[in-house]
Parts: sequence; structure tokens; C-alpha cells
Amino acid sequence: MRVLRLALCLVLACLSSQLVLAAVPRPFPVAAKKMEMMLAGNGQVSVDGDVRLLSPGAQIRDIYNRIVLPSHIKGEYTVRALIDNNGQVHRVWILTPEEIAAPDPKQ
Repeated sequence: MRVLRLALCLVLACLSSQLVLAAVPRPFPVAAKKMEMMLAGNGQVSVDGDVRLLSPGAQIRDIYNRIVLPSHIKGEYTVRALIDNNGQVHRVWILTPEEIAAPDPKQ
């Protein structure tokens, strides 16, 4: 019985810690601009109607902040993205509805 209580407490502690982490907003770099993005295939993305290449080390993060492969993403998304010095898309964060509604940070 005591082991069952301990296991239940452990499960509840893990679940509550995940809820706390989910409530913390993701930090975005100040240079990451909000834009509309659609993957065009072959390492290309359409960003605000402008076709750009993904950089060789590009990372795309979904709404759960997991890194996803470009080949696994379809459709158009509102994102925050960093463009590198070569004009290539380097980092992308797909935004949740709450992040879309939030005002841009002051620079």
C-alpha cells in the first residue's frame, strides 16, 4: 500500500511539473521576426511571399518546442524566424495561438 501511494505521488509530481513548464512562455531572440511561412520543398520556404533557402543547419521547432524535419511539415504557419547573413532561414519557431496574439517584444 505504501509503495502504491509513493508511486501515485511520483506520478502526480511529474504531471504537475509538466504543467508548470507548459505555462512558461518560450523565449525568442529579439531578432526573430513574426512572419507567415510555407514550406516550398527542396530546402526552400516561402516567407511572407518571398522564396528563401533553409540554411545548412536550419532548425524548425513546433509548438511544443521539438525540432521537426522540414519534410514533416505541410501547410502555412505563423512563425518567428531568424534569417542569417546569407539571406537563408536559419531558425524557425512555429507559434501557438497565444504567441501569435502576443505583442512583439520591444527592442
